[in-house]
Amino acid sequence: MRLVIPQPDPRQRPAPADICEGQVPDLAANEGGPRLNDSEREALLLNIDVSLRVHTRPQLFSWVQGALQSLIPHEVLVCGLQENRQGAMRVDSFTTAPVDTTKLSELFQQDVSLVPHLIKLWEENRCQAVTCETERGPFASGALARELLRLGVSSVLAHGTHDAGGNMTSFYLFASRPGALGVKQTYLADLVVPYLNNAWLRSQVTWPLDRAGANKPAKSGLLTPREQQILQWIYHGKSNIEIGMILEISPLTVKNHVQKTLRKLNVMNRTQAVGKALALRIVNP
Repeated sequence: MRLVIPQPDPRQRPAPADICEGQVPDLAANEGGPRLNDSEREALLLNIDVSLRVHTRPQLFSWVQGALQSLIPHEVLVCGLQENRQGAMRVDSFTTAPVDTTKLSELFQQDVSLVPHLIKLWEENRCQAVTCETERGPFASGALARELLRLGVSSVLAHGTHDAGGNMTSFYLFASRPGALGVKQTYLADLVVPYLNNAWLRSQVTWPLDRAGANKPAKSGLLTPREQQILQWIYHGKSNIEIGMILEISPLTVKNHVQKTLRKLNVMNRTQAVGKALALRIVNP
């Protein structure tokens, strides 16, 4: 059976421009989203599949800094869980940027400017994803906004989950470089954040080893040692020429190994190969 993702009318999705300024669009008739092409639909299904295999924080880190980047490119992801209405959120941060993630989580937890504003906009937007530019406006002076600006990630996309009463239960902030987050990313966030939420919650649980899958060996026999080595460098963003220089082999040899790897993993491109390799624990983050 082939899973078909419905393609709503792209004209029904509100533009995110200036939404941080408090202009929340009327969503009474806007229940659609932009049209996804075949590659994007395939990437979405791949990410959903990978998310269901996440049980630990390292697995979550591998997913959000790997395959999830094909849907929502970001340098920083901050996750917040509202365990009760009076207490502070439990916060966790994921990034490959040179920053203390503990400090980043604390800034998110203590922020009284940008985060409350984003939550308010999200609630006014009927709990759908919102975007914001943090380098200007009344929130640019806050400690969290300044830290994001220091990292060069002044564009943010925010989304969350809520209970049956409409009360926020979790909140997620994707921070990226200017221009990387647009209408399509907000639509994809609406689709994938529920899976992100479930994956992050599972990663917070201290699972017995057999339930977490930690006792299961990686399917390393699927690829040769050289193919695994090349795939590891692909995960780190290296091109065929760069990998060839590192391993002292020709770019054509690298290309041949990559093509064999794609066939063995039954995927179409390098991004999908990395995502599947992370799920199979062939690649180490």
